[in-house]
Amino acid sequence: MAYLTRLAALAALLASSASIVSAVDDSGSGKTTRYWDCCKPSCSWNQPGLTSPVKTCDIDDKPLANGVEAQSGCQGGNAFACSDQSPWAVSDDLAYGFAAVTSSNPACCQCFKLTFTDGPVKGKKMIVQATNIGDDVDGTQFDLAIPGGGFGLFDGCSKQWGATSDVWGAQYGGPSTNTCPKFPSKLKKGCGFRWGWMKGADNPKVNYEKVACPAAIVAKSGCSVAGSSRPRALPRAAAQKLVEG
Repeated sequence: MAYLTRLAALAALLASSASIVSAVDDSGSGKTTRYWDCCKPSCSWNQPGLTSPVKTCDIDDKPLANGVEAQSGCQGGNAFACSDQSPWAVSDDLAYGFAAVTSSNPACCQCFKLTFTDGPVKGKKMIVQATNIGDDVDGTQFDLAIPGGGFGLFDGCSKQWGATSDVWGAQYGGPSTNTCPKFPSKLKKGCGFRWGWMKGADNPKVNYEKVACPAAIVAKSGCSVAGSSRPRALPRAAAQKLVEG
């Protein structure tokens, strides 16, 4: 996933005053990829349309009080992705997480229900919040934020976690086998999500639709969309019923 610099990110996000709330198409078919570059998420910058931007952390994975203005660690600054913005299983058939979406039509802090349509996860569902954007992500692609998913174009993990290729794997896609036991302790569980809940699925296809963000997701990212068009944050029980429906 291509991390965007502050100016590029703001240019993409402000290109249309409605882009943040209109976002990616409300529903459709698409694909998933995966990444974890440790860079400050593009949706962590202060911008119109959000109640607050995505939380960001310092090199020691501690939340930054001034994260909005802090430069990304991938651009020489001290702001990085927080480890708790890793995916997690809610049940055998439902998971929560975060994703990067296209920079051409950004969807900062909108949530989408993904229903996997092929591979070993076919039929499973995952609700993700868009917390990052990338100029190498297309309009129907969800680049899932999974530790060990590959750095993409930018690497902040070597600086933040001392990442090495023998453990973190290929630039795109990450390791071909489960090396999660060798990951930093705070990232092991998120890394294991790929091999556990996702059963090692490799970029499965999805049907997607925009949904209200579960409260548990908002609690981790700290971000939600402002205004009357913002869906309310759903508690876990309500989110489970939405998925089952």
